[in-house]
Amino acid sequence: MTKTLYVGNLPWTTTPEDLTVYFSDYGKVISSRIIKEKETNRSRGFGFVEAEDEDGEKMIAELDGKEFEGRALTVNEAKIRE
Repeated sequence: MTKTLYVGNLPWTTTPEDLTVYFSDYGKVISSRIIKEKETNRSRGFGFVEAEDEDGEKMIAELDGKEFEGRALTVNEAKIRE
């Protein structure tokens, strides 16, 4: 099973590759993406990382509140939109 993590308070310059590299220190990253504004293609300051269940739990525990490029990350389990 996999777990999708919400990653908030990202710097505008963060790329999906940056997330993959940073999060892979804590487990295997399956995929990562940054959410962008449709009109401007500019980052909205958050994204998602998909990882194996155990790795996802570890990433939440280790990275929530941790500083990344000068900003304190918000990392938690993504909520499914209804």
